[in-house]
Amino acid sequence: MTDRLAAQQRELVAAIVAAAQPATALLSPTHDGHPARLFVYQEAHGARLADALKSNYPILHRVLGDDGFRDVARGYVHAHPSRRPSIRWFGHAMGAFLRAQPDLCPHPALADLAAMEWALRDAFDAADANPLLVDDLLRLPADAWPGLRFAPHPSVALLSLAWAIEPLWKTLTADQEASADPPEAHAHVLLVWRQEMSTLWRTLDADEAPLLRACIDGSSFADLGALAGQLGIEAPASRLAGLLRLWVQAGLLLARAG
Repeated sequence: MTDRLAAQQRELVAAIVAAAQPATALLSPTHDGHPARLFVYQEAHGARLADALKSNYPILHRVLGDDGFRDVARGYVHAHPSRRPSIRWFGHAMGAFLRAQPDLCPHPALADLAAMEWALRDAFDAADANPLLVDDLLRLPADAWPGLRFAPHPSVALLSLAWAIEPLWKTLTADQEASADPPEAHAHVLLVWRQEMSTLWRTLDADEAPLLRACIDGSSFADLGALAGQLGIEAPASRLAGLLRLWVQAGLLLARAG
């Protein structure tokens, strides 16, 4: 009996999620003898997921409008069915989806906008961790510095973007009725993180981006110094020291174990 019930449950889920006709009679006919209205559950499932996407991507929704966002949501739900119990995490692949679906995306910058929105939500919900402090570094002996390695705070994300979408996000976040010019092409790296309860972001300088990426990937301090020299940075040791202080003061780094 348990195996039969489990099989029926799986068949019902497949029928609702994939909008397919079940192989067996899972639901009773209506009181007047018509087939069970399975389509009600199928449409409700899609509508609920579309609402979740709208909640997770409010700025993208404002840019696309109701009709445009509805088309994007339908396409996304079909291409990326929900796989997790909480729909808070539904929509993680929206940026990649928009890049692969130019017919649904009126401007290629919207894929970057989606990536930024998701990273901000991820940062807000990221796990807590005690960041490294400047005083922690000052207490280190000189011979410990060359092999020193760092790990990123769980909220840290680096986004490689092709468009300057930050002004658009900022304008529409501040005023839902505002209009904004289309973003300009601008290859850059956006840093997103959380400091206490505030979600923050900033565009990284061209020389800072590769150094921070190498830092959070686990490069030693000695290797970071070598990289700073390879990048042609003037006074690389001074620049790296200043960046490290900036990163630590922002709460971006943890001490890497081992």
